[in-house]
Amino acid sequence: MFVLDSRLQQDCLVLGDFPLCRLLLMNDARYPWFILVPRREEVSEIFQLDAADQALLWRETTMLAEVLKDSFAADKMNVAALGNVVGQLHMHVIVRKRQDPAWPAPVWGHSPAQVYTAEQVAAVLERLRLVLTDDFRFGDGVSV
Repeated sequence: MFVLDSRLQQDCLVLGDFPLCRLLLMNDARYPWFILVPRREEVSEIFQLDAADQALLWRETTMLAEVLKDSFAADKMNVAALGNVVGQLHMHVIVRKRQDPAWPAPVWGHSPAQVYTAEQVAAVLERLRLVLTDDFRFGDGVSV
C-alpha cells in the first residue's frame, strides 16, 4: 500500500494524481516547485520500478516539465531525483527564473521557505487546470 513519506506530507501540498505519480507542490512560494511521487510502496530508486512504470515516470515528468515551462515562463527547468533526505522515490520538477532568489544556485537550503497563501495556491491551481491533461485528477481540495 502506497503511503506518502511524512516529510513530503509536512513540506508539500497534495495537488492530485497522474496515472502513476502523486503531484505535490512544495510549500515555498518563491519557486513553482513540484514533486512527482510514484504511488508504489517501498521504492527508493528509479531502477526499482518495472520497465512500464519507469517509462510512465519519464512521460509524466517530461510532460509536467514541458507544461510548467510554458505556463510559468521558465528560463530553465530543474528536474532531479535525489532522495538523500527523503528516501521515497520522488522527482523534483522546479521552474527556475533568472530573477529567483537562488539563481543560478540550487534551490535546496538557500533560505527559509516562504509558505504559500491560500490566494497563491489558488493561482497555481488555476494555471494547472488550464494545462494538465485528462490523465490528471485533481485532489478533493488543497488546504494551506
